[in-house]
Amino acid sequence: MTRQKKDKIPVQRLLVPKYILATGKILTFLSPFLASRFAAKLFLTPFRYKLPERERKMDEESKHTTLMVPSINREIIVYEYGNSPRKILLAHGWSGRGTQLAVMADELLKHGYSVVSFDAPAHGRAPGKWSMMPFFIEAIHFLEEKYGPFEAIIGHSLGGMASLKAVKDGLTVKKLVIIGTANSVTHITREFAHNMKMNEKVAKLMKKYFDKKFGQDMDTYSGAVSAKEVKIPTLVVHDEHDVDVHVSSAHEIVDNLDKGELFLTEDLGHRRILGNKKVIKKIIEFLSV
Repeated sequence: MTRQKKDKIPVQRLLVPKYILATGKILTFLSPFLASRFAAKLFLTPFRYKLPERERKMDEESKHTTLMVPSINREIIVYEYGNSPRKILLAHGWSGRGTQLAVMADELLKHGYSVVSFDAPAHGRAPGKWSMMPFFIEAIHFLEEKYGPFEAIIGHSLGGMASLKAVKDGLTVKKLVIIGTANSVTHITREFAHNMKMNEKVAKLMKKYFDKKFGQDMDTYSGAVSAKEVKIPTLVVHDEHDVDVHVSSAHEIVDNLDKGELFLTEDLGHRRILGNKKVIKKIIEFLSV
């Protein structure tokens, strides 16, 4: 399958085995309630994958440390890459890993920065079978306390949403970059259900289940909600044809930012955008001003 074809397929469909998709479709027909519980379990279960060759250099040359995040009682794997005191924190997306932004990290090192990144709980080498966005947020706060201060945070997808929430909650950085970041948790559950070949009713039941399970309206974690209280310069990068997170999310987030800037691309999708030279050049220029 070519990269262009992969860009047109949501990442869930690329990673999820066909029998799981078939099970979800059958459960949706038989019982939307059971389908919503099945979907919720899937939603909280990251998919692990073999380390891509493009990430090998960062993986081999980074210092790896396993640390416990006390607030969530979960372990993360920390990557320290480079030696500059001008540090950038990288936050990967769902089912990603600390080396997911390796191409960008290499360019950051060339421009005088060093990088700290992490495998979130149940991602990459980090132990665990399930995870959720609050784990990402707590990990970001923990890393700022232990390795900060950071010049900026660069977050992809869920990592971008978690970074927005962390800054909203008081994390101190000079600048923020978010890439392919969703606006609404409701929208995420809707898209997830659709990608899993389930319907709108299942999505609504799944969202209701999460609200009850975690004791709050999960839409308070939405990108655009957090953006209203983010006052630092923020670059919002998104591809016009991102099939995982619709480009409308980028517009909704940037409209709520006090100092937001929107940078749109075409035909890079949700994943290839991370290694694109023009995108990386734009990010480094933004950080340098």
